[in-house]
Amino acid sequence: MTSTLLLVHGAWHNDVAFAPLQQALSTHGIATHTVNLTSVAGPNEPLGDLASDAALVRDVVNTLGPDVAVLGHSYGGLPITQGLAGATNVSHLLYLTAFMLDEGETLYGACGAVDPPWWVRSGDDERVTPRDPESVFYNTCDPAVAASTAATLRTQSLKSFNDPLTDVAWRTIPSTYIVCEQDNAIPIFAQEAMAQRAGSVRRLDTDHSPFLCAPEELAVMIAEILNS
Repeated sequence: MTSTLLLVHGAWHNDVAFAPLQQALSTHGIATHTVNLTSVAGPNEPLGDLASDAALVRDVVNTLGPDVAVLGHSYGGLPITQGLAGATNVSHLLYLTAFMLDEGETLYGACGAVDPPWWVRSGDDERVTPRDPESVFYNTCDPAVAASTAATLRTQSLKSFNDPLTDVAWRTIPSTYIVCEQDNAIPIFAQEAMAQRAGSVRRLDTDHSPFLCAPEELAVMIAEILNS
């Protein structure tokens, strides 16, 4: 069983949101590590892009030993796909309602090359913020949890959504896609289309953020995947 798991957050978020899941996973003997992606920043802070996010993920994985699993949530699926291509110490990739894209594809293209109605661009078109995140990301969460997590969100680099993948880790590393059936951010038909690229598919009856609304259920599922 893989006992080390790197958790890679999605757009606008940071590693704080994974705290309930990390606690739940610890009861299954799974040590967790996190990153804070470069493409997320405060309103006046510099922003990275997909390339710098992918390099960060690769650098962290290289410090974690010979047998590491990596979970990417939402946008986090892109840097794990690109950054871990050719990695020899990664045993499994988990895509949690994540963008599991192929070489040359972009997140923006996967959205139909149009802004989702809940995206809000900055005036200089460099940053994006989410409108009504409680309804988009946390619609089955406890309202207090949804509100407190929404308050931690920052801006996202628009460039990170338009950068094409240049490497694809899931072609050579075993993978599982976890579909979240009440997700208001990534439609279920889009999740299911991307999930066809994975070696196996699991499902949760949750919103976009099961690490908050169902951390115990998600931890059990992850433990089963890593123990198989």
